[in-house]
Amino acid sequence: MKNIIIVVLLLAVGVFGYFQWQDGEEQPNSKKTRGQNRETTATIEQRDIDFAVRVAGEISPADKVSVRPEVPGKIAELPVDISDRVVKGDLLFRLDDKNLKIEIDSRKKQIDSATLQLEQAKSEFERSKQLFEEQLISTEIFERAEVRYQQALISRDRSQNDYQLSLEKISKTSVLAPFDCTVLSRPVSIGQAVSGTGGQSSGTEVMEIADLNNLIIQAHVNQADVARMNKEQKVKIEIEAITDLVIEGIVERIAPQATIRNSIKGFSTRIKLLTSNTDIIPGMTASINIPVASADNVVAAPLAAISTERNETEQRTEIFAYVKNGEVFDKTMLDIGVNDLYHTEVVRGLKVGDVVALEKPDDDKIGETISLDGKVVAKSEPEKNSLVEKYDKNGDGKLDREEMQTAMASMTDEEKKKMRTQMLKRYGGRKGGSKGPR
Repeated sequence: MKNIIIVVLLLAVGVFGYFQWQDGEEQPNSKKTRGQNRETTATIEQRDIDFAVRVAGEISPADKVSVRPEVPGKIAELPVDISDRVVKGDLLFRLDDKNLKIEIDSRKKQIDSATLQLEQAKSEFERSKQLFEEQLISTEIFERAEVRYQQALISRDRSQNDYQLSLEKISKTSVLAPFDCTVLSRPVSIGQAVSGTGGQSSGTEVMEIADLNNLIIQAHVNQADVARMNKEQKVKIEIEAITDLVIEGIVERIAPQATIRNSIKGFSTRIKLLTSNTDIIPGMTASINIPVASADNVVAAPLAAISTERNETEQRTEIFAYVKNGEVFDKTMLDIGVNDLYHTEVVRGLKVGDVVALEKPDDDKIGETISLDGKVVAKSEPEKNSLVEKYDKNGDGKLDREEMQTAMASMTDEEKKKMRTQMLKRYGGRKGGSKGPR
């Protein structure tokens, strides 16, 4: 029985090894087949090109207010809590005003007392003035009566001002909603003592409110893309936490100065949400698609077919594609427009139906050079070498070893010097390289 099991195992291992060997044999061929099936050309067609920048940002309210009392006191009434919606003018909280009511009563009594003192001082002043005019009292007595009257008048005015301040304080114990809003946070409770914003204190935050119908996104846009953006530009916004929700937004502001965030230099951009939705909550992450370039129904070429090359003679960069012309590909100059991640608009140089190479053809497959005007660019003749023409015996346009040895014996000193210069120029004067004749 044991022998049978061993035989079966050996057969299984053999079969497994055979299939592994077969896979190894077929794999290179399959790679070769995939390489052979790779597209090397493409046909030019008309299409729409839309390129959008995608950035992320966090949703936040445009108007968010930290509600703090102007006067100190204890929370007596707190009718709202987190997530409650409040209408403009509704009560947010009220402070205990018992002490202020007592203070107001005291201020009223102070006014009454000051008024009585003023009436008495006024009566004495008028009587002293009459006696002074009749020369029955001295100037000193008259002046003292006048001073007492002025002091009583000031005291009455001060008590009235104190009374008005107390009324103003008690009016500030009830805090109302400044606009339609939602309560975002409420870190205090009824009975808790809070400080006011007067003096050096910033006051105790009782709650934070915001208008959730007016939401914005602060996004950081790369400096390479911000130049193609504009204020009042419409954008599409996707909320990561809400599936299949796409809303519209508008670019409100673009910062005039760049900032660096996560090692990327860009510009802070404020985007306003044009659509309100009760499911959207501040703090959610949003993805914004900002269209920066578009063209409809234009001649478009794959980006893989577009090449660039520096023309040192004319000191400019040339943009071109290799366009099929029979058995060869003509190097055709292009004028391009907007592009997305895969295609670019071709303003001049290509037409619908042209076949372009997606990779550079072999040298023997490259035909004429075509300018933007559609004309054939004449190829520059290679500079003739008088020494090569003189000593090239077999007519192949170059000097082989035997021709060079024969030439060395016949060259003049001037020709040797010229040959040495040409060799140095050709090999860049590298030490250890081929040296010209001496």
